[in-house]
Amino acid sequence: MAKIDEVRSKVETGKTKLVPGLVQEALDEGSKPADILGAMVGAMSVVGDKFSSGEIFVPEMLIAAKAMAKGVEVLKPYLSGETSVSLGTCVIGTVHGDLHDIGKNLVAMMIESAGFTMVDLGVDVPAEKFIQAIKENENVKLVACSGLLTTTMPAMKDTVEKLKGSGLAGFKVMVGGAPVTQAYAIEIGADAYAPDAGSAAVRAKGLVAAA
Repeated sequence: MAKIDEVRSKVETGKTKLVPGLVQEALDEGSKPADILGAMVGAMSVVGDKFSSGEIFVPEMLIAAKAMAKGVEVLKPYLSGETSVSLGTCVIGTVHGDLHDIGKNLVAMMIESAGFTMVDLGVDVPAEKFIQAIKENENVKLVACSGLLTTTMPAMKDTVEKLKGSGLAGFKVMVGGAPVTQAYAIEIGADAYAPDAGSAAVRAKGLVAAA
């Protein structure tokens, strides 16, 4: 098995301690950094599909994402200058009034593993902070708004409305969280809805590709 295939396999199974060494070995073998990254992104796509279908659960997905993060750390010095690797910047945050971040963190890891540069604004994020982040960061293609409380649904609606009315362009808005549905996403004018972290990464890539 080529080292790059081993990298893919070990990311998929969450072998955090083994991945960095295998990434270095793959580089030493002559594999291109972008190809190694692509192998890891592919592994996380499989992990996301398994999570969406109920084959694996949050702990397994977190471990796989952590394994990939360790591999990316090794790759980073080799990737500088290879700007084609990033699909663009994604700004993510939990909407104003909501302090939950586990789901949001999972989504952030999955979207990052799909090839985006992440700007994580944390929790309890007012609409104005999302807008400011779009202005301050280059190539923002996606804004992801998370909410876990029914009581913060009005804040999500307000955030989407303000993003859409900000006069800024070039980005799509994706929403998600326990009380959020496809119907609600359409009602508030979001461009996409994702029921879980695995599908969020797939939708993120699809939105940017279609833009």
